[in-house]
Amino acid sequence: MDFLPEKIENYVVKHSQPEPELLQKLSRETWQKVLAPRMLSGHLQGRVLSMLSKLIRPKRILEIGTYTGYSALCLAEGLQQNGQLHTIDINEELFDFAQKYFDVSAYKDNIFQHTGNALEIIPKLEENFDLVFIDADKHNYVNYLELLIPKLGSGAIILSDNVLWSGKVVEPLKEDDMDTKVLLKYNKMLKEHPGLETVLLPIRDGLTISRVK
Repeated sequence: MDFLPEKIENYVVKHSQPEPELLQKLSRETWQKVLAPRMLSGHLQGRVLSMLSKLIRPKRILEIGTYTGYSALCLAEGLQQNGQLHTIDINEELFDFAQKYFDVSAYKDNIFQHTGNALEIIPKLEENFDLVFIDADKHNYVNYLELLIPKLGSGAIILSDNVLWSGKVVEPLKEDDMDTKVLLKYNKMLKEHPGLETVLLPIRDGLTISRVK
């Protein structure tokens, strides 16, 4: 679902920072070769992620949901010198695709890929994070949040993608729609959590920014 009229969205993209050439290539190859290319963050959201990361200047970033590596490269643009970005994805088949682009980027020594179940990997990452981007299986968003909170200090930022879920969050809920059911609970948790400040932005499919108090 598009939340902005096409003309407005095109105008917004035209008047935002250009998409770096490497990300243009990554996007093209994703659309040519990979299933469900709409999962890609894309130009506008990618520039939003980049801008937020540059404002935060994180030392350590955690991304849950690598896909083909587009959003990781956007977030890495704001890393402090010698910072680290850890990105997790359960799909082993996309590991080499993303790694190919990481290796030719300016952040090849800063990005660390993990393959497997994020619920098992997150507890093994011992250090805290300054910035987290959640863009994975929606039915585990609540579980991810509960695992992450102890790893985030005051001022840390959580970015949550697809929180509008193609508008399903405001439509009558189908009993078997577990993803929407969890997202409704998740959005409520972010809003009401005593340790978080949250704003939900209608960017693309919904992007929430939550700040740890």
